[in-house]
Amino acid sequence: MKDTNQNLIERPSIIAVMGHIDHGKSTLLDYIRKTNVTEREAGGITQHLSAYEVNHEGKDGEVHRITFLDTPGHEAFRAIRTRGARVADIGILVVSAEDGVKPQTIEALNSLREANMPFVVAINKIDKPGANIEKTKQNLAENDVYLEGYGGKVPWVAISAKTGDGVSELLDLLLLVAELEEFKANPLTAASGFVIESNLDTKKGIVATAIITDGTIKKGLFAVCGNSISPTRILENFLGKPINEATFSSPIRIIGWDSQPLVGEKFICFSDKKDAFAEIEKYSEIKEKTDVMEILPTDVVVIPVVLKADTSGSLEALLYEITKLANDRIKFKIILSNVGPVAENDVKAAGAHLGALVIGFHTKVEPTAASLALRIGIKVESFDIIYKLTEWLEETLKERTPSIEAEEVTGKAKILKFFSITKDKQILGGKVESGAISVNEAVKIMRRDVEIARGRIRELQMQKEKTSSVPEDKEFGAMIEAKIEIAPGDRIESFTIVNK
Repeated sequence: MKDTNQNLIERPSIIAVMGHIDHGKSTLLDYIRKTNVTEREAGGITQHLSAYEVNHEGKDGEVHRITFLDTPGHEAFRAIRTRGARVADIGILVVSAEDGVKPQTIEALNSLREANMPFVVAINKIDKPGANIEKTKQNLAENDVYLEGYGGKVPWVAISAKTGDGVSELLDLLLLVAELEEFKANPLTAASGFVIESNLDTKKGIVATAIITDGTIKKGLFAVCGNSISPTRILENFLGKPINEATFSSPIRIIGWDSQPLVGEKFICFSDKKDAFAEIEKYSEIKEKTDVMEILPTDVVVIPVVLKADTSGSLEALLYEITKLANDRIKFKIILSNVGPVAENDVKAAGAHLGALVIGFHTKVEPTAASLALRIGIKVESFDIIYKLTEWLEETLKERTPSIEAEEVTGKAKILKFFSITKDKQILGGKVESGAISVNEAVKIMRRDVEIARGRIRELQMQKEKTSSVPEDKEFGAMIEAKIEIAPGDRIESFTIVNK
């Protein structure tokens, strides 16, 4: 059904909570929802994108529904934050009144600006002794964020996510921004929106967390995301409770996908199964045309990797982290990546590739897989915190990056006189222009800045006395072994071979 003005009604706003790590995003949501997510996260860091629905009584006395997206602050989850910005209507940029603008604050800002999304600033941690609101405002202005009352139009609120000071005012401000933006949708059309997370539940199967941006989802439909499909027989709300239907702005869980749906991709519901499969076929044709295989130079070392994680969002973060660490001498090749525990088949897949690694994140290693890995010599590593994984990857890269032999120039000298030649050995006089030259060093013989041959210093004299080395600005006599005759005006460059 096409949207008409009669069908369009006001819909609740979807809010992305963004900012630097440890600036209080999760604590803010905890206070709003009166729950505690932070303590359940490894290391106290939010490492998944989650969606929550809350009710807030506005200044008009009415209860308004608001959906929040909690986007992780760690650098490796930049793609997740970008996805959160694309799905959401309004952003909250959380900035610590103690620390001011930090690297991930800038990234979050860029995501908001690229999405052309309205946002409000929450200056958090005003309860801290080191809080300085005015300095934080100045810091924001230095990064082209001009707050209301400080030379700009960006709305802001000073808050303490810990004590709750200013949080109600923040929610009122969000309702005001939503009212001005006039977000509307059609409840009579089949639901569409975005998949923001997916995982494999050992009891339920493949589960996708999604945000509905238009229409209504109910039982009896078919949801399509990329080349994945799921009947809408089992639906849950964000609390995990069974539901029969849901409409726009609601975070829901769709259970029963035939394959892992693509995180960040749009999902569409169809009443007819044939239409659903036609959509998959169309997607597959487009993907086939756009897929391009990377051709690596033959001198690049490739490390095969099997990635396993608890959610697709985590996999995305792992891929980002791995891509960031690779260099021009060593690359990673992802031979397998999916959600679930490290199983025997994963180890077998790694075993087919020399030097393969198996990396698990927030997931278990099955005993049979661990036993097989030990037997065939495959390295399996599990992590719960992203920076621990990063440290291990960096160390692995250092161990496996091949060394390159490089020539390091130790001295340069100009040939001033030619005395004699016997077979390949030539007696010459010269002056060191830079560095130092030493006995038994290899030399490049340069004529008009072009290398014409190579040789080796066999003997050196200074003031008719034998020496092992001649420093800068000193004249010398030398016996140099070379295949070509060296002439006055030529230069020699002594060098050593070093591994880098």
